[in-house]
Amino acid sequence: MESKESLTTPVTELDVEDSSRRIFLKQSSLLTAVALTPGIAVKAADLHVDEEIAAVFEKMPLKMEVNGKQHSLSVEPRSTLLDILREQLDLTGTKKGCDHGQCGACTVHVDGRRINSCLTLGVMVNGKKITTIEGLAHGDQLHPMQEAFIKHDGFQCGYCTPGQIMSAVACIREGHAGSEHEIREYMSGNICRCGAYPNIVNAIQEVKNGGQAV
Repeated sequence: MESKESLTTPVTELDVEDSSRRIFLKQSSLLTAVALTPGIAVKAADLHVDEEIAAVFEKMPLKMEVNGKQHSLSVEPRSTLLDILREQLDLTGTKKGCDHGQCGACTVHVDGRRINSCLTLGVMVNGKKITTIEGLAHGDQLHPMQEAFIKHDGFQCGYCTPGQIMSAVACIREGHAGSEHEIREYMSGNICRCGAYPNIVNAIQEVKNGGQAV
């Protein structure tokens, strides 16, 4: 049976010298890199701004028409249409509710179709036409649906109202306002925590039966 000494590889002077050389090269490389790095970059690394710098380079161009006005923006690929409308265009009428596409407070129209803007990435609407609650009225003249909501008291706290109105307009345009049952079914994606549902239905029915252009 072999002894432990025979199973162990002996350490020679060459091994020690090679190891020392590798350590020296690593240290020299590090010192050289630090010496050649601009002071501002070192400071930026200390302040952890590398993620902010990366975000700038990762941004993508976005062109869209919002309420009849053309916009050319630079957005992060992960930014939702809701956040872009609220934070970059200051169109805060579109509300952030659940942020999971369940309450409907963020409803807007894209090329005439209603969507949940909290579930829609901004880059997905490039070149499209967006209409928010701010774009329904014509100056001081309210949209018929806005007037009907006021007349029938279709809101209490008002937080869900912009999304309710945008969905109500789409409900008529889609041809889904033929009866109270149908209206409730196709408005079910919009939640009103105040429970103003009967008044909302009445407002939609009045606009539908009145034959007003929506």
